[in-house]
Amino acid sequence: MTQTTTPVRAVAPPAAVTPAGTAARRAARRRAALEWVAVHALGIAAALFFVLPFFFVFLTAVMSDDQALTRDLWPRDWEWGNFATVWNTPGFLTWWRNTLMYAGLGTVLAVASSLPVAYALAKFRFRGRNVMMMLVITAMMLPPQVIIVPMYLFWAKQLDLAGTLWPLIVPFAFGNAFTIFLLRQFLLTIPREYTEAARIDGCGEFRAMVRVVLPMARPAIAAAALFHFLYCWNDYFGPQIYASENPAAWTLSYGLESFKGAHQTDWNLTMAATVLIMAPVIVVFFFAQKAFIEGVTLTGVKG
Repeated sequence: MTQTTTPVRAVAPPAAVTPAGTAARRAARRRAALEWVAVHALGIAAALFFVLPFFFVFLTAVMSDDQALTRDLWPRDWEWGNFATVWNTPGFLTWWRNTLMYAGLGTVLAVASSLPVAYALAKFRFRGRNVMMMLVITAMMLPPQVIIVPMYLFWAKQLDLAGTLWPLIVPFAFGNAFTIFLLRQFLLTIPREYTEAARIDGCGEFRAMVRVVLPMARPAIAAAALFHFLYCWNDYFGPQIYASENPAAWTLSYGLESFKGAHQTDWNLTMAATVLIMAPVIVVFFFAQKAFIEGVTLTGVKG
């Protein structure tokens, strides 16, 4: 019987570590550490640049009347009652209610009316589509001050709606140029095969938009809704034009100007009112930031 022998392979000795290679690895690690420190230092500096003004407003809001007029940056006594004083100010709750109605109803109307238009511009092929898209972009670039005089004459003289917020809310039922543009850019990224498959299954255009496209467009809808909600919440120009003559129709942005005029030296109360106005927006953005960032990131990758 023959015995088979397994050939022994020669194992190469490990490569010797040269001083030059060690120095190169150390330099690479040092460079990576310096880049990490530089990037995070810039990030921390940018975060402080945006956060410190809010921190200063909050600290001033909980100061006493006398300390708010000094150079002190830290409260001696935390006056939490300033928020209750502002909240109980006559008219403040009315301003809150009007702002919620303006921002909430305006956002719902703008998104609901802009989505079909954006869907048509993104998915339909018809003559004049590019011209209509140019009109939407032109409407985005047109300052509201240019058309405010004829619009005010129409709403105030013809419809007798001066002193209310309806001239600001009702136009959103007919679409918003920025919302149409934002949604249209996102809908371009949805493959046409989805809607074609829905048509083969017997869906009409409206049903295909609601059952197929709408669930896929949730990030863009959330981003557009948040943009519009922030615009309405911070709008000062519109309420000043249409609602200034009626204090019962004031919003928070316009009412804050009146509050500041009545408390010229009470900076703590003015800052407390500012915190109460900013807080809902910060909370909404905190809970919706994931959908907002996703919608903004995915929107506009197609032209």
